[in-house]
Amino acid sequence: MADTDSITPEKPVHLADADELDAFVAENDLALVDFYTKGCSLCQAIEPVVGNVARVTDAAVALCNPRDDPQLIDRFEVRSVPTLLLFEEGDLVGRMAKGFQGTEAVVAFVESRGQSE
Repeated sequence: MADTDSITPEKPVHLADADELDAFVAENDLALVDFYTKGCSLCQAIEPVVGNVARVTDAAVALCNPRDDPQLIDRFEVRSVPTLLLFEEGDLVGRMAKGFQGTEAVVAFVESRGQSE
């Protein structure tokens, strides 16, 4: 049986908690994490965008609901959702928390290593 949770470059993975997030960031040189909440219409709208980003960039992409592990809200200062965090070699290098952003904007954010804001 195939492991459906394995990290693939073309599909975002779901992270359950801080431990999984830390492991994901440590395992990937460039990682984009989409913090979302269930029932958020902007979060639902941006999910296909981050899927596109996973397909067209070198970044590994993950989705994480910080309500599942509330310490993440304070740790990463998540004040609104969706919030996209970009990690390079384990370090947080960029944050995008402007509501819905299209594929081009998020790809530019990733490719500029978080310097496009």
